[in-house]
Amino acid sequence: MSETTKSRVSHTLITGAARRIGACIAESLHQRGCNVFLHYNSSGDAVKQLAKKLNAQRAQSATIVQADLGEMEQINHLADQVKAHTDQLDLLVNNASRFFATTIGATTMGQWDELMDSNLRGPFFLTQSLLPELAAAKGCVVNLLDVHATRPMREHAVYCMAKAGLQMMTLAMARDLGPQIRVNGVAPGAILWPEQGGISQAREKILNKTVMGHAGRPEDIATAVAYLGLDASYVTGQVLAVDGGRSLNI
Repeated sequence: MSETTKSRVSHTLITGAARRIGACIAESLHQRGCNVFLHYNSSGDAVKQLAKKLNAQRAQSATIVQADLGEMEQINHLADQVKAHTDQLDLLVNNASRFFATTIGATTMGQWDELMDSNLRGPFFLTQSLLPELAAAKGCVVNLLDVHATRPMREHAVYCMAKAGLQMMTLAMARDLGPQIRVNGVAPGAILWPEQGGISQAREKILNKTVMGHAGRPEDIATAVAYLGLDASYVTGQVLAVDGGRSLNI
């Protein structure tokens, strides 16, 4: 956070903020004094509960915004909702993501679009839509990546490709947008397991590859996001792996 932003309330937009890691990030940034825009696509009940909780702690500090990040018109509408409340955005956290398996030879265009839209196209165009507000705050973008952005996961080629694209977007934007805007990434390892089935048998194998020997917590990701977004004023173009050392052994 720049010196000029410390004298006012910071504004943060977290995509996919209704549940899981996104909700934890939102709560952590709110505890740091940020006013938060809570983006959701379909988890309306969950995001309303989170906003109610945060606003009870500090009145009018949490605002709900809705958009399908696969639709350009809705991305622009999301940006407009933010601009209606503030002309300076201190932090954009591109957290929203879809994750599911795709088999090479049977992948559909619909699967391709769903994974690319949520993990790559949406973050790019949302960031682009909010550049003036980020620049005005000398703000920061933090993208949620994955250890599999650089090391492929079997049966998840399209997801890995999308996250790899997001990682390169992080580096390219850091170079193009500095010094006004910093751009960094957080690459989680074993934190929360996907809610859909099909991965439970691999959990022990995955945890055995971590140096720490156990899964992390959503709070570990939230702490990393807060550091890069609010504290690390001289850090840009970096990807912080929060994976318990798994990337050493994968």
